[in-house]
Amino acid sequence: MGTSHTVDDRGIAEVVMDNPPVNALPVAGWFELASTVRGLGADRSVRVVVLRAVGRGFNAGVDIKEIQASVGHGALVGANRGCYEAFAAVYECPVPVVAAVHGYCLGGGIGLVGNADVVVASDDATFGLPEVDRGALGAATHLARLVPQHKVRAMVYTAASATAAELHHFGSVLRVVPSDELRATALEVAGAIAAKSPVVMRAAKESLNGIDPWDPKRSYRFEQGFTFELNLSGVGDEARNAFLATGGSADFSGGTTTDR
Repeated sequence: MGTSHTVDDRGIAEVVMDNPPVNALPVAGWFELASTVRGLGADRSVRVVVLRAVGRGFNAGVDIKEIQASVGHGALVGANRGCYEAFAAVYECPVPVVAAVHGYCLGGGIGLVGNADVVVASDDATFGLPEVDRGALGAATHLARLVPQHKVRAMVYTAASATAAELHHFGSVLRVVPSDELRATALEVAGAIAAKSPVVMRAAKESLNGIDPWDPKRSYRFEQGFTFELNLSGVGDEARNAFLATGGSADFSGGTTTDR
């Protein structure tokens, strides 16, 4: 349970999220994921990181139940900071990060995938950012790295999701494969990267980050301010309580998963 990792003799690290029932991470889980990715990036024997998950979907955001069970704003602030750290860890990882996405990828999952270097997905994968239904905002920064601008706005305003096939069409998903081929495909892509000079790959990662048109850390932090404003106004609490009252999952940012 939680986050685990392995490193093979080629220098391919696998980071696996496993937090049933829907892979919605608690505050500690986001910080654990960030620490794991940063630790692997600091290991000079690691040449590439594969980020994947087991269970029903890739990632369903943060744990609403944890937030609603807490007194005050501590859990909400913790979730904001934990997501910020995990997304930044993926973006700043000194080696390329390959995200392997299956099932749903919602909210916080978009933050992870949007900051990855390469994305492969199973043909059942869907990507969504329905924060507006949860009284929150955030991760449009990362969605904008996956789909065109007007698609970002439509997805945010309507809470609609996009398929892996759509993202492949946009060029943000490298390959779409059957679910039983996803891990092997991610490792194949990672193997091609691991076979290159590790010195060159680390330089390539740093140089590509350096020419990005905007800083995803700064823009995501800007978005987070609106989430906190909505929470202070009471809108956030109302939306989260309504979601949980209908039997919704622990997912903070997605609208389709349930505990059933």
